[in-house]
Amino acid sequence: MVQRVTLRRRHAYATRSNKIKIVKTPGGKLTVQYRAKLAKGVKCGDCGNAVSGIAHMRPMEATRVSKRQKHVSRAYGGNVCGGCVRQRIVRAFLIEEQQNVKRVLKQKKAQK
Repeated sequence: MVQRVTLRRRHAYATRSNKIKIVKTPGGKLTVQYRAKLAKGVKCGDCGNAVSGIAHMRPMEATRVSKRQKHVSRAYGGNVCGGCVRQRIVRAFLIEEQQNVKRVLKQKKAQK
């Protein structure tokens, strides 16, 4: 026969926030330990992939840690992954180069 356990809190429903683990104490008694929710990692705002270099933590835990642990030292650090930042930089550079080429061609056409 399985030994029954009683919940420690006054919340009886099997919800995501009320997950339990049954543990045997040194005295041989079964007790309940409440499991913490799993933390999701920070996702890139552009592609949706995980941003590397940032620990997975719950919102309350994130408020307790320093800023150094919540972002990376880069433009858009902590919000956009490195590959997407590189894409943005290259795109901006190519657009600028295209505008320069147009300007030069316009000047050559005006000189003729």
